Amino acid sequence: MSLYPLMVEGSTLFAVIIGGGSVATRKANALIDAGAKVRVVAPQVSRELSLLASAGRLELVRERYSLEHLSDASLVIAATNDDATNARIAADARARSRFVNVVSSPAVGNCITPAVHRAGDVVVAVSAGGVPAAAARIRDALAERLDARYADAIQELSLLRRELIDAGDRDRWTSAATALIGADFCDRVDSGRLAEAIREWR
Repeated sequence: MSLYPLMVEGSTLFAVIIGGGSVATRKANALIDAGAKVRVVAPQVSRELSLLASAGRLELVRERYSLEHLSDASLVIAATNDDATNARIAADARARSRFVNVVSSPAVGNCITPAVHRAGDVVVAVSAGGVPAAAARIRDALAERLDARYADAIQELSLLRRELIDAGDRDRWTSAATALIGADFCDRVDSGRLAEAIREWR
């Protein structure tokens, strides 16, 4: 699978998850956290999925998979415990040009969900050739460095950018970005020196 990395605004997604077990629950939670509309299709589901449905956070369809469940989905996740069913879901979704992730066999689908680390607006996604455990290890190693300091730094840079551009001083922002986001950017964030440098541009 040749991958093209893409970050999507979660609120624009309508995700249909086929399956009701622990993997489906984890996928549903991640999508809900991103602001997506979520439908779960399965005869039996986890208690957590039932509670999410009761709270109005997702739509729950207690049925076996059928084609009409994909009607308006932009993202399909095949998370059943049956490989043949997952393959049929993938084929149906592909035929309708939908993004489809098959959790038990990523190559059967046309997209994957990477291991993700978030620190404020800093989002790092790691794929590792279809080996999720390796992707998670790499993510965790990156997360040790990309902590709250990076979230704060990006927030301050974003505020500075907005202030200068809204004031009609785009050239000043260009100069600030060049000065603040140089080769030593990460070292300055780690040491706390970047915050002081940002203040000097206000």
